[in-house]
Amino acid sequence: MKAVHFGAGNIGRGFIGKVLHDNGYAVTFADVNTEIIDALNKDHEYTVHISEENGASYKISGVNGVHTANDPDQLSEAVSQADIITTAVGVNILPIIAKTLAPHLANRQTDKPLNIIACENAVLATDTLKTAIFSEVNETLPSNVGFPNSAVDRIVPIQKNDNILDVKVEPFFEWVIEKNSWVGEDTLAGVNYVEDLMPYIERKLFTVNTGHAGIAYYGKTLGYTTVSEAMDDEKVVSYLKQVLEETTLYLTHNYDFTEVEQKQYIEKIIARFKNPYLSDDLDRVGRGVLRKLSPNDRIVKPLVYLHNQNMDHSALSKLVMFALQFNNSDDPEQIEMKQRIEEAGVKGFLSEHSQLDDKLIEEIRSSI
Repeated sequence: MKAVHFGAGNIGRGFIGKVLHDNGYAVTFADVNTEIIDALNKDHEYTVHISEENGASYKISGVNGVHTANDPDQLSEAVSQADIITTAVGVNILPIIAKTLAPHLANRQTDKPLNIIACENAVLATDTLKTAIFSEVNETLPSNVGFPNSAVDRIVPIQKNDNILDVKVEPFFEWVIEKNSWVGEDTLAGVNYVEDLMPYIERKLFTVNTGHAGIAYYGKTLGYTTVSEAMDDEKVVSYLKQVLEETTLYLTHNYDFTEVEQKQYIEKIIARFKNPYLSDDLDRVGRGVLRKLSPNDRIVKPLVYLHNQNMDHSALSKLVMFALQFNNSDDPEQIEMKQRIEEAGVKGFLSEHSQLDDKLIEEIRSSI
C-alpha cells in the first residue's frame, strides 16, 4: 500500500507519517523544503522519539520525498499509485495544494479506492481542500475517490535534533475520521472512525486549543516565556481550569459528552500541558491571534454561546483581553491586530473582527 503526504514537517513526519507507516504504507512526503526532501531520499528513514521520561523511539523506514514544485512527473506517479493522500500543511495552504494535486488526480486511471484527508488544525478542512480541488478540475472525479474530514491532536513542540528528519512528539495522539465519507474497506488501525465528526472537532478545539491559548495569553501577561514555566504557576493552572469549565458548558449543552467524560478529558489535557518534555514557546503557541479571535474559533464561539445562554463566561471574557494584550513582534497577525485597534479602538476591532455585540464587548473590557 502506498501513501502520499503533503507537508514533511514535524507533524507530518512525527504524527501522520508514523500512523501511515505503522499501518504498512510506504509513505512519500511531498514538500517544497529541498533540504528535507533531499534528506528523505538519501536516508529513506527517520526516528520518532516519544517525549517523556524513558520515552521510546520508533524507526520509520521505507519513506521517500518528492519536491512538489520541481518534480511534477514524480509527484504525478506517486499520486497515481496512492491508496491514501493526506496533508498537514496549514489550512491556508490547502488551496495551493489543490492546484498542485488536481491535475494529477484528473490523470489518475485506476479502480482502487483513494481517500484524501486534510489533517489540519481547522474545522472540516478536507471540505476546504475538496472544494479547492473541484474548482481546478473540469470534470467530476471518480466515485472511488473519498474526501473524509478528520480531527487530529498531537503536540509536537519546537525542537532541534541532530538529525534533521528525527522528530520528538508527545505520547498521546488522536486521529478521528468521518466514517461515512471513507471509501473502500481498508481502514487505519489506531484511528477512530465516527459517523458524526463535529463533536470531536469541537471538543478538541474548545479544550486543547482553547486551553493552549489560555496558557499562552495569560502566561505572557505574567512574564513567562514557555508553557512549562507558565504551568508551574498555580495561578495559570487555576485560570486554565476556569476556562475549560466554561467550554465544558458549551460542549455538554451541544453534544452528548457527559460532565464526567469531559472532566476526565480535561484532566488528561492538563497532564499533557504539564509534561516538561513538551514545553513550547508561548510566542509560538499564541501566534495567529487574529484567527484565534475569529467568530468560529477557540475563544469567541464558546464565549458568544455562553453569553447568549446567560451562562458563566467570565474566564473566556478575560481570555479575549489577554489575547488583545499579546505582544509578539514576530507574529504578523499581532502586528495587524495592533494597527487595527489603533485605528478603530478595542470596541471597533471586536465588533468588526470578532463580530461581538456591544454588551459583550463592554463585559470583556471590564473583565480585568
